[in-house]
Amino acid sequence: GKWHMGVNCETRRDHCHHPLNHGFDYFYGMPFTLVNECQGTDDPELAKSLQDTYWFYTQMIILAVFTLVIGKLANLFPLKWKIIICLATCGLLYFISWFSSYGFTKYWNCILMRNHDITEQPMNLQKTTSNMLKEAIAFIKRNKHRPFLLFVSLLHVHTPLITTEKFQGRSRHGLYGDNVEEMDWMVGRLLDAIDKEGLKNTTFIYFASDHGGFLEAHRGNSQLGGWNGIYKGGKGMGGWEGGIRVPGIVRLPGVLPAGTVIDEPTSLMDIYPTIVQLAGGAVPQDRVMDGHTLLPLLQGTVQHSRHEFLFHYCGVFLHAVRWHHKDSGTVWKAHYATPVFQPEASGACFRRGICPCFGDGVTHHDPPLLFNLSQDPSEANPLSADTEPLFDTVMRRIGKAVEEHRKTLTPVPNQLSSYNNLWKPWLQPCCGMFPFCWCYEENNTA
Repeated sequence: GKWHMGVNCETRRDHCHHPLNHGFDYFYGMPFTLVNECQGTDDPELAKSLQDTYWFYTQMIILAVFTLVIGKLANLFPLKWKIIICLATCGLLYFISWFSSYGFTKYWNCILMRNHDITEQPMNLQKTTSNMLKEAIAFIKRNKHRPFLLFVSLLHVHTPLITTEKFQGRSRHGLYGDNVEEMDWMVGRLLDAIDKEGLKNTTFIYFASDHGGFLEAHRGNSQLGGWNGIYKGGKGMGGWEGGIRVPGIVRLPGVLPAGTVIDEPTSLMDIYPTIVQLAGGAVPQDRVMDGHTLLPLLQGTVQHSRHEFLFHYCGVFLHAVRWHHKDSGTVWKAHYATPVFQPEASGACFRRGICPCFGDGVTHHDPPLLFNLSQDPSEANPLSADTEPLFDTVMRRIGKAVEEHRKTLTPVPNQLSSYNNLWKPWLQPCCGMFPFCWCYEENNTA
């Protein structure tokens, strides 16, 4: 499915970020991410505000060149043609430099790969669902006689909402509901494959989402990115519950009791140590591990998550900290920075497309905003020293935890820098002669 970690570092074929260079033995999916450009029917999504700015400056350059040409022909300006041609050439190069990054996204970045080979460029979204299922089920059948790890990162319930004709109009909740129902059907097919191969009682299955609903994704009055219920905020917001609180569903018959509901703070970082324990291995001891095995919590041998503190980041910026007080069971959360909603009372950043992590798009709080999530899960009523007797005690303890946490961090090059986010033609995956990248796998037999 969706890898979203990129492919290359220095050359077009080094594949340094590829799944096969990070522990996986087989890969079928999308090395980048799913954006509106892949479908080609909605407004451009990739750096939309930046594209609008680039296009505005391009129009200004075109207008300037056009004005100079008219003035030259009418003898209004004593300019040489060389100057006008030079300006026009620079403007053209400027347009090509930014449009090449965004204008050809569908053809260059919306691709499918099998291992190191590109199978579709651009990908056919109407066939992606069946292709993903074929690959996953074939993988299960190939590996049913030995231990295996199958990670399926679905493209569904992610804008654009690619939904096959079979499921369009099926739900009472528009295109998003249709997409959820198709995803549910896909999960059912995978569970059926596990059951049919006799693996039901020996297979640990974990289903979860990586973030809450994308509030800014909408078309007219239709909400395309989901709904977060009572929880404030959404996708891309490093602190608010609506962006980070999601359910997890676990199945392991005969080992984990069915029907159990656990209301404890856990993290997707816990999957790694959980899988390592199930496989009979040991996590590395030469570094700080942010995750903890879930098995004791799932089996009921302990009642509380090992996560006393969880640190919620937006990009590289710490926005909020959650403290699960073991003795009282109270869950506190302190917000150091929150996004500036646009409009102010909307609960989202509609004018930006998605909330930023820093700069004028966030508000810094000193003292931090403090909420008691046990009593106020919607984070509607920030506490203060006047309204909460434990305010100072809680803030001191959280502050100490942040200090200890930061001591465990190792500085690394910023992978989110402007340069690292620029399109580089020499790194572009291409199944043909660049820039003419085009291929289609006609018979996908998995």
